[in-house]
Amino acid sequence: MSEGAPQATHSGIPSGTDSPREYSGTTSGAGTTAVTGDVGRRIAARREELGLSQEDAAVRAGVAVGYLRYLERRPTAAPGASALIRLADALGTSVAALHGGDVELPPGIGRAAAHSELVELDPEECRARLSTHGVGRIALDTPEGLAVLPVNYSVVDGSVSFRTAPGSAPATAVGARVAFEVDHIDEALSQGWSVLVRGRGRAVTGADAVRRLDALAHSRPWAGDVERDLWVRVDEEGISGRRIAVR
Repeated sequence: MSEGAPQATHSGIPSGTDSPREYSGTTSGAGTTAVTGDVGRRIAARREELGLSQEDAAVRAGVAVGYLRYLERRPTAAPGASALIRLADALGTSVAALHGGDVELPPGIGRAAAHSELVELDPEECRARLSTHGVGRIALDTPEGLAVLPVNYSVVDGSVSFRTAPGSAPATAVGARVAFEVDHIDEALSQGWSVLVRGRGRAVTGADAVRRLDALAHSRPWAGDVERDLWVRVDEEGISGRRIAVR
């Protein structure tokens, strides 16, 4: 059997019932087209978010690692119902989330856990959660009023930096006091965390500094990089964070 091909059977799941199918779209009972073809990508993203190897996740779900590897590599693969339920349970998420059924909804639609508390994060924990890159929100005062805008960011040389277009709303951060926030919500456990950086925005104009940011940035802006050639750095004046701990 070649690497990446599905196995005929996998642990505890009958062949024929859960062998992966391939499709490009399905229609829900409400008559709307559901997002499909990305199940494997969502499985892989959730697995990596939990810090699990493919082997670890396969053991948790009771499936063969070759089967999981196939699902993650084949964008059109569609696992059977019982396999998907097992994978969702092993990854602490829902079948709907793996299907992308919640992509049009805001995060945090579940109920609060029975026993939870708010815990302050120290600066070191805050910086660990900022990590090296992600999507955060820049809060600033624009000509149209206060705004909170999502941006792709990178942490380079200890500072949050993002690319935008000159004259755009995020560009008004230059020379102004701003707040930058990033957070994460664990829907399955009703817990999460947030980190807030307060500081002043500064345009990065030096050729060497711009080249360094271009080289070290994890990703281009998701909204596209046409004309988004202005790097803005947030010179930190303070950092704080909180997390919801479930007991």
